[in-house]
Amino acid sequence: MSISSPCSKVCTIDPRSGLCHGCGRTLGEIGQWASMPETERRRIMSALPDRIRAAGLGQPTRAEGG
Repeated sequence: MSISSPCSKVCTIDPRSGLCHGCGRTLGEIGQWASMPETERRRIMSALPDRIRAAGLGQPTRAEGG
């Protein structure tokens, strides 16, 4: 079973917001992702579009897997 993930393989952290340019997660979230319960991953993923827009990082991408 694969782990749901918003990763778009554009892994650079915006120094101003502390968010990944590709997915909108923080470094802490990225580091803990595999050990998080699926419910927590889904909660974070649902918040990413608003988080990305608020940080001015562009359009979010949604990917499953990886």
